[in-house]
Amino acid sequence: MSRPINVAVLGATGSVGQQTLDVIDRNPSRLRLFGLTEGRRTTRRKAEHLVRGKAGDPDFDARVEAMVTDPRCDIVLVAIPGARALAPTLAALKAKKTVALATKEVLVMAGDLVMRAAGEGGIRTVDSEHSAIWQCLWGERRESVRRLIITASGGPFWAHPELDLDQVTVEQALNHPRWSMGPKITVDSATMMNKGLEVIEAHHLFGIPLDQVTVCIHPQSVVHSLVEFVDGSLKAQLGRPDMRLPISLALCYPERLPDAVLPTPLEELSGLEFHALDEKRFPSVSLARDASAAGQGRPAVLNAANEEAVRAFLAGEIPFSGIVSSVEQALAAFQGGGDTLQDILEADRWAREYVKDNSGKLKAK
Repeated sequence: MSRPINVAVLGATGSVGQQTLDVIDRNPSRLRLFGLTEGRRTTRRKAEHLVRGKAGDPDFDARVEAMVTDPRCDIVLVAIPGARALAPTLAALKAKKTVALATKEVLVMAGDLVMRAAGEGGIRTVDSEHSAIWQCLWGERRESVRRLIITASGGPFWAHPELDLDQVTVEQALNHPRWSMGPKITVDSATMMNKGLEVIEAHHLFGIPLDQVTVCIHPQSVVHSLVEFVDGSLKAQLGRPDMRLPISLALCYPERLPDAVLPTPLEELSGLEFHALDEKRFPSVSLARDASAAGQGRPAVLNAANEEAVRAFLAGEIPFSGIVSSVEQALAAFQGGGDTLQDILEADRWAREYVKDNSGKLKAK
C-alpha cells in the first residue's frame, strides 16, 4: 500500500483550512497533515512544519517557502486570504508541487504567470464552482465547449431588489443564505465581486475566452456550475453546498473519497431556479471581465482595490455601495503597467494606497 499523501495547508485556521483538516482527519490512510500555517488563531494541531505569523513578515515567508518546497511535501492547499497567497503559490509551483488552490485572487492578479509556472496539471481548483466545471470537463475536448456557466447563490441581497444598498449593515452583508465562509469572501458574495473574480479564474484555469464565461443566479446552490457544449447539450455537477467535496477531489484526484459529503436525495432537487444576473445592480462581473481583458496590471488593481474596500466596509469606514465604487474609481485612475511579477506587485501596492487615501471621501458621500 502506498504511503498517505503529505499535505501542507496554508491558512489552516480559516473556513476552508478547517474543512481541509477535517477531510485529512477522516481519511488517515490516504492523507497526512505534513505542515500548516496559522495566524492569530491556532488549530492546536501538530505537524512536521508548523508556521505561525503573518504573511509578509520575512521570517514567516521564508519558513512557509521551506515548507512548501520540502521534498517530502506532495501537495500544497492554498487557503491564505487574498493577494498574500501569491508568493507561496509560486514557490510551490516552481518546486513542482501540486497546488490545490482555494484562493481565487492568485489567478485573478497573476493568472498568466501562475499558469505558466503550473504547467500541465499543476493546479487543482478548490472553488466549488470551478471544481464543478473541472468535473464536467473530464473526458471532454476543449474545442467542444461553447461556454462555461458559473452559478451564484445571489448572496443575501439578490432576492431583495427593494433594499437600498447604501444602507446595508455589516451584519446583513455577512448573513449568507447558503455557505459558511470567512468575512471577506462573504462580503464578495454580497457584492457579487466573487463571481467577477471567478470569471477571471475560470478563464485562466480552463483556457476559455472571457466572453464565453457567464454567470447565472441559482439560489438553491445545488447546481455548482455547468458547461454548455457546441452540440447544445449541458453538463452540470450537483451536490450539497459543502466545501469538503471540492477539497477531497483536489487532494486525491483522480480518486473520489468515499462519503466525502452526504449524498443529495433526488426528491430534494425539485424547484431548482435559474435567473439572469442583473449587471446594472451588481456591476462587479462586467467590471472584472473588462479589467481582465485590458490586462497591464488592471486585474491586480481590481483585486487589491476590492480587498481594501471590503476591509474599509467591515471597519465601518465606507458604506456597502462604496465597495464597488472604490474598485471602479481605482481602475479609472490607474495609468496602466505591465504583466511582470514586479509590475503586478506594484499595481497591487498602488491600488491599496489609492483606496486607503480615498475611503474618507466615499464615506462622506
